[in-house]
Amino acid sequence: MEEVPVIQGAPQEDEVAPSPAADQPASATLPITGMTCAACAGRVERALAKVEGVTEASVNLATERALVQYDPHRVTPSVLTQAVQASGYDVPAAETTLALQGMTCAACASRIEKALANVEGVLEARVNLATERAAVRYVPGAVSPAMLRRAVRDAGYEVIDSADGQDRTDAEREAREQERRTLRRRLWTAALFTLPILLLSMGPMLVPGGHAWLEGWLPTQTLFYVLFALASVVQFGPGARFYKAGLAALRQRSPDMNTLVMLGTSAAYGYSVVATFAPGVLPAGTVHVYYEASAAIITLILLGKYLEALARGRTSEAIKSLLRLQPPTARLLRNGQEEEVPVEDVVAGDVVLVRPGEKIPVDGLVVGGASYVDESMITGEPVPVEKAEGAEVVGGTINGTGSFRFRATRVGGETVLAQIIRLVEEAQMSRPRIQALADKVVAVFVPVVLGLATLTFAAWLIWGPAPALTFALVNAVAVLIIACPCAMGLATPTSIMVGTGKGAALGILFRRGEALQTLHEANVIALDKTGTLTEGRPRLTDLVTAPGFDENDVLRLVAAVERLSEHPIARAVVEDAAERGLALPEASAFEATPGFGVSATVEGRRVEVGADRYFEREGLDLSHFAAEARRLGEQGKTPLYAALDGRPAALLAVADPIKPETPAAIDALHARGLRVVMITGDNHRTAEAIARQLGIDEVRAEVLPEEKAAAVEALREEGETVAFVGDGINDAPALATADVGIALGTGTDIAVEAGDVILMSGDLRGIPAALALSGATLRNIKQNLFWAFLYNIILIPVAAGVLYPAFGLLLSPVFAAAAMGASSIFVLGNALRLRRFMPPTLASDGR
Repeated sequence: MEEVPVIQGAPQEDEVAPSPAADQPASATLPITGMTCAACAGRVERALAKVEGVTEASVNLATERALVQYDPHRVTPSVLTQAVQASGYDVPAAETTLALQGMTCAACASRIEKALANVEGVLEARVNLATERAAVRYVPGAVSPAMLRRAVRDAGYEVIDSADGQDRTDAEREAREQERRTLRRRLWTAALFTLPILLLSMGPMLVPGGHAWLEGWLPTQTLFYVLFALASVVQFGPGARFYKAGLAALRQRSPDMNTLVMLGTSAAYGYSVVATFAPGVLPAGTVHVYYEASAAIITLILLGKYLEALARGRTSEAIKSLLRLQPPTARLLRNGQEEEVPVEDVVAGDVVLVRPGEKIPVDGLVVGGASYVDESMITGEPVPVEKAEGAEVVGGTINGTGSFRFRATRVGGETVLAQIIRLVEEAQMSRPRIQALADKVVAVFVPVVLGLATLTFAAWLIWGPAPALTFALVNAVAVLIIACPCAMGLATPTSIMVGTGKGAALGILFRRGEALQTLHEANVIALDKTGTLTEGRPRLTDLVTAPGFDENDVLRLVAAVERLSEHPIARAVVEDAAERGLALPEASAFEATPGFGVSATVEGRRVEVGADRYFEREGLDLSHFAAEARRLGEQGKTPLYAALDGRPAALLAVADPIKPETPAAIDALHARGLRVVMITGDNHRTAEAIARQLGIDEVRAEVLPEEKAAAVEALREEGETVAFVGDGINDAPALATADVGIALGTGTDIAVEAGDVILMSGDLRGIPAALALSGATLRNIKQNLFWAFLYNIILIPVAAGVLYPAFGLLLSPVFAAAAMGASSIFVLGNALRLRRFMPPTLASDGR
């Protein structure tokens, strides 16, 4: 997918290359696109040579690459890229995704993002806390994946590398599971040593006379030593992770949640150590130990992080369920023998055998046998689909009671299932606009909290009651511990994860997380007619015969003539005759008059078929059919006539039928208060007839395909937020022009580049379903953000002690730690509610 050319001065794989010396030029090989001749190569070469600091530039037309030597202290790869683009050519950007480990809060994600963005040649870096992944766009030839991994590790975090031959997803899943196991082990260790600390420190307070009994059994100083020993294990055992990450963050001048926990617990632990071993340096009346606070804080935060890790695993359940759809093996027919092989070994062209109840391993075309296949996991449609010879099957779907053979057409990353997984992952990595506020707050949150903790300490030390130092310490620690940037960082991406995953389960694919927000804001739904509102294939809808003529006999003769025509209307007549099981005789002396009609001789009879103008030219009287023709025309149908041996014999009507689900979908859109507009190339009369039947608000007819984008833009210029619905191929410009493009898939073809949202089943009822899911996800995000901001706005002042003067209330650092963990878990739990989402239009028909 990505090209990583050789770069001097840049690390290859896991090497760490030294920075070029001042007198040593750097060298980069840039891929160039758009060159067609030697003059193009010369133009690019001259453009690069003119860049100040470039010592040599050579362009190879055959390989479409430029080798550039430059002074790295005066020129950057981005400048070289800009020079190429300014000359009229391009340097294609490469993309890669890194699986990350070690992030604990939004500040961590922000720091990794900055570290990646600071790598010279990186165009864009996005880090998602919920998915624990980084998506990076960069200039190939200036940056290698190894450089990106090194930047992450230098920032204090880890990148999950897959072993040779191991699938990236498997490596990531194993690493996440190992991380959860490590977290669980640390939690149990911390709890094991914290419990006796709490029993010895706080237990006696709960029992009358307990404190005196404990002092008689264990002198105070000895108790301090015991507590010190137990707390030290917690502080520097399970709590070491906070020091490692917190100190790395401080070195990067980007403090995060780990820094807050490290400072808070260190303050409580350090004060206690002084009170234990050097009590004389403390003011009178302030010799207290807070070992229970430091240990309990670490334990509770580890508990919160462990529960958070479990909840995060559930938020990615949609991707996991998609991955589980593909069976591990496939049964092939090779040289007349059945052979079971790993699904990775299946190649295009292999013949695959499928037995009753088995999952289909890859995509293909049926070459023998027949069955019904459950495609609900791909399209959201609950009714099994019949599969016979020539039908397309999709990997991951489940065979019914029959058996069949199919020839593999798409394998590996090309299958529909692989494309769906890729689309969902890309959507989960994107950021809707609503996240911008949280990102801005997170960028300054931890420094502000550190400042507030310092002010809290100073205020209590100066104005607090005796012992002032004790009050100052406890309240400053509470401020450090209760502040929670995690909830703000998780608020949006977790909802996007669960929302897009739920959409995939319903056959609604969001290509970008941004589309979730934009779709919710849409107030106009513009739809193409042919293939969207209608079936996209003309059908014979009416056949009215004149007295003395048999309907099937007329249709048989007319179809025999139309079989020789290429017109879509002719195909509709022939298909109807085939559906009735009529045998068609041979036609001879076929003649076609463009714009009028056709004629031929069938079984010795002259058969003429065409528009009214054809028969008017021939002088035939069609007045017998006038009233019926007018009625059919008003319904948007196209009338045509047939004559046998010069006598008007029948009136036929052809129309593109409205899809059965279209009326319900339009009604659902109106129920949401949306304005529905039809944009079509059909004539006004036909378009208006369809609009009347469906109750469409506005029609824009006789719009050529290349003019549809302009029609959508005209709606946007009216101040409307427009969602355009089309087939994703002919309507690509309009889909791209709309605020959000909704492409109708076919269940097997989802590579619709222009669509922001793809309805896998092609069912229009998916539009109100997508709108409902969009609204539910946006509400969920707003609830999460409201909670995250409200939590910090209210509880940080409470932790600082604002309630003490009026009510005498202070917040214990232990409770602050519990509240901090609960905050993140609340956000994750609220996002998980989206898994129970069921749109009304789908629920009504059993899906």
